Amino acid sequence: MSAAAPVKHDVGILLTGVGKRYDIVSAFAQHARVVAADPNPLAPAQYAADVRATVPRIEDPDYVPALAALCAEHRVGAVVPLTDLDIEVLARAREQDRLPALVPGSDTARATFDKYEAHLLLQRLGLPSPPTVLPGEPVSYYPVIVKPRRGSGARSIMHAKDARAAEFFVDYVDEPVMVQKAMDGPEFSIDCLSDLDGRCLNAIPRTMIESRGGESIKGTVIADAELIDLGRRVVEGLAVRGPCTVQVFRDSQVGLGITDVNTRFGGAFPAPMYAARPGHTYPELIVRMAMGERIEPHVGDFRSGITFTRYYWQLELDERLEPTGRDIVSPAGPPPPR
Repeated sequence: MSAAAPVKHDVGILLTGVGKRYDIVSAFAQHARVVAADPNPLAPAQYAADVRATVPRIEDPDYVPALAALCAEHRVGAVVPLTDLDIEVLARAREQDRLPALVPGSDTARATFDKYEAHLLLQRLGLPSPPTVLPGEPVSYYPVIVKPRRGSGARSIMHAKDARAAEFFVDYVDEPVMVQKAMDGPEFSIDCLSDLDGRCLNAIPRTMIESRGGESIKGTVIADAELIDLGRRVVEGLAVRGPCTVQVFRDSQVGLGITDVNTRFGGAFPAPMYAARPGHTYPELIVRMAMGERIEPHVGDFRSGITFTRYYWQLELDERLEPTGRDIVSPAGPPPPR
């Protein structure tokens, strides 16, 4: 017997900065009326939404008013960012009761956008972060990673084996950087979701088999109790609302070390989608919260051993920038018998 079709609720979900995250937009569109907002009219992910909206750029003073107008028109119950760039803007708008944004407080949003400030915040909360200093401060460990404080997509991350190389890369990278111990162990990500009160609803760890441009394209969901507990501690310590991705290394010398906290969906969004129990995928839970439902935490309740491998696809648009419905190849048939 085939699975029942998803129920689509009469509530709006506004996704901002959708870019190429077709996977996330299409997952939400199964359960709610999705409004996709992006300043680029060619952002491919908007074509998975019910409503496409070209909005001003984030730094434009009309950005938040444009989002508020969309919320009013489409009865939006939650605004969810798909990029780092507007989380703090949405957080301030939430604090001013202008948008129902599912984001942390503005202080947390500001700190986690700056990787050095995030390091200091994690230390204050007693959470593990690798030894990290600013340029010019003494370094007692090598090799190190020189990386931008506000970088994304693995941009300008440099591996330095000694002080001479570190000094060169500090001068070479044309933006503020920090110097962090190069972690030598395996890398993991923990995909978390919190409710409006900052309670962790679930934390789903996965391996990082392969990544490109800082984005995981292959990985396996694992039932690692230490990582599950760490994910919960991070999001509850930071009072995160909504999705959060915690990046962690398990180093042979210092143990677990958090190298990044992104208060949004991670690049490997399919992993928690596949691993969640029916009715408990993160888009479904967000839609239920947008409708006013209080979700009970179920941390650690997911299917482990699920592996994902991601690929690229495309859309053909006509002269009106509408999808033609054509595809390069016919859809794949059922999988071959084993």
